[in-house]
Amino acid sequence: MKQPLSQTWDLDVIFEGGSESEALKASLSTGEQKIASITNELKAMAIPQSGKEAQQLAKLTEQLQQLIIELREAGAYIGCLTAQNVKDKKAIQLSDRVRSIGARMVTLDTLYDELLRGMDEQVWSEFVALPEIAGIRFNLTERREWAKEKMSPEKEALVGDLATDGYHGWSANYNTIVSHFRITHEENGETVHLSAGQADNKLSDADRSVREDMFVKWEEAWEERADYCADALNRIAGFRLKLYENRGWKEVLKEPLAYNRMSQATLDAMWDTITRNKSAFVKYLERKAKLLGVEKLTWCDVEAPIGSTQSKISYDDGARTIVEQFEKFSPRMAKFAVNAFEKRWIEAEDRSGKRPGGFCTSLPVSKETRIFMTYAGTPSNVSTLAHELGHGYHTHVMEDLPPFARGYAMNVAETASTFAEMIVADSAVKQAKDEKEKLTLLEDKLQRSIAFYMNIHARFLFETRFYEERKQGVLSSEELCSLMEEAQKEAFCGALDSYHPHFWASKLHFYMTGVPFYNFPYTFGYLFSTGLYARALEEGESFAAKYDALLRDTAVMTVEDLAQKHLGVDLTKPDFWQSAIDVTLQDVELFLQMTE
Repeated sequence: MKQPLSQTWDLDVIFEGGSESEALKASLSTGEQKIASITNELKAMAIPQSGKEAQQLAKLTEQLQQLIIELREAGAYIGCLTAQNVKDKKAIQLSDRVRSIGARMVTLDTLYDELLRGMDEQVWSEFVALPEIAGIRFNLTERREWAKEKMSPEKEALVGDLATDGYHGWSANYNTIVSHFRITHEENGETVHLSAGQADNKLSDADRSVREDMFVKWEEAWEERADYCADALNRIAGFRLKLYENRGWKEVLKEPLAYNRMSQATLDAMWDTITRNKSAFVKYLERKAKLLGVEKLTWCDVEAPIGSTQSKISYDDGARTIVEQFEKFSPRMAKFAVNAFEKRWIEAEDRSGKRPGGFCTSLPVSKETRIFMTYAGTPSNVSTLAHELGHGYHTHVMEDLPPFARGYAMNVAETASTFAEMIVADSAVKQAKDEKEKLTLLEDKLQRSIAFYMNIHARFLFETRFYEERKQGVLSSEELCSLMEEAQKEAFCGALDSYHPHFWASKLHFYMTGVPFYNFPYTFGYLFSTGLYARALEEGESFAAKYDALLRDTAVMTVEDLAQKHLGVDLTKPDFWQSAIDVTLQDVELFLQMTE
């Protein structure tokens, strides 16, 4: 791999000119015209009464799939623009246009799904047997059944229109709040103004005084914005609940479970098994407190490294490590990562003006990926980089499939990303040059277990309880803080000395309207990938091809069927989850032994 590497991405190869790009505007206009054209055709089309009539719908299906990837290309590009510069007002305006296009797509999809729903069983069987449809049979059957759960097409189309400035508008409002976020910080004798993403990195600084000082400022900053955030969160939840009510849905988890193609039984089995195993992770937290010289950890000690110093890992060294470890598992995965680094698919520069967090987005027309993060040289940053590359690889192995058959859900998306992260983290621990480095890397690895078993559990508890409370009316910022702290205390088994009551305000995931309940899929992905990793260690080199085959199936079956086909396990029972947790319990045991 050629180095030094650029830490800024190349967007001009997609659409030249950024938010002023004429090619981008033309693409959006073309997309709008295609939406109008297909919508008119669907309105004029009667429900197919024979296999021959269904062939016309099959042709429209191919056009619709092409339209989807073209719109995704433009939407992903605009998402990159708003992430790299939260002050890019033209990009923000383009985001509004994309949301408006999305509303029109809801209308189009509703009309299309109504045709699927209306076919009788004989015609349906002939339709899905057509060569151009056979590869997306699962996806269309899923759409057909889901359409039966919704309101009339006219009402669903109206919801899509109203959501642009209502539901999704509140999500955009939260982004505006974050764009004005600044924290003043003293660094190397100079006063600097940190964005939300930069300040968040300081919360896990090796120097406890730095992270404690930053945490006080962080809480204060979010408290100042709490009422605005509460407004946005309440309206998003209110819209969603009212929609569910009109659809006749009683369970708030109905949509997120359906979206993730998993059952309530699987979700319950996962959380129940985690809860039964938490005592071992409490021991880890207690031991870490002792190593840090405190009676109990505070919230910002949980993700902090052991010791007062932490060596910085250069971006080039982090990239090299990732490629080397990927290579040991799968040369194909390593080749993908090299492409991402050398072709400038990654925005990692540590600068102000960027949005917080990290993401990976696909560009299906260009068959490329873009990864966003803020790299500050920590082991956690290297893990994040590997994580996002795992997302990119997942999309890469599916890029020759029909667009509908690439629509994998968040839980299996997080499986691919966490698996990639695990490859790097586990190899780093095993190859540490001395005991001190091994302990540091092991502890960083354990932090991720805590994140998935406890932090994300707290988010899940908070969000489910918030939605129950929201049915009775709007919650104040103080009530939200109380719910959040209560959830954190329960999820962490009371192991911390202080918590993060404004976490609900600071976490972008609660405000994302594209995917409801943006929490439990992370934990699913972590444990499912842990089970996969254990299998990979057991089977060796031959598992790489099996892994690719599993990834290619992630959008065409439920997770229960996916696990049964590729692993021979039942996700609705605790056995698989326990076997995956056992892998992480070995890390706890090793950590406790090394720190006796």
